[in-house]
Amino acid sequence: MLDKYADVGIEHIENLGVLSVDPFSEIGTPIEIVKLFGGKEKYLAAVKQLETEIYSMAA
Repeated sequence: MLDKYADVGIEHIENLGVLSVDPFSEIGTPIEIVKLFGGKEKYLAAVKQLETEIYSMAA
């Protein structure tokens, strides 16, 4: 996820459609990946946490 963020930015990884392209498509379908996080809400929370951690390190 971090590599994808570095490539395309936060707005693209917040979009669940990004889960249907490489490298995520190698892990599973978007639904399967979201389930690994515990659902859509938790996936989006993980994305926000990633963003928070990246920006806190940059400051």
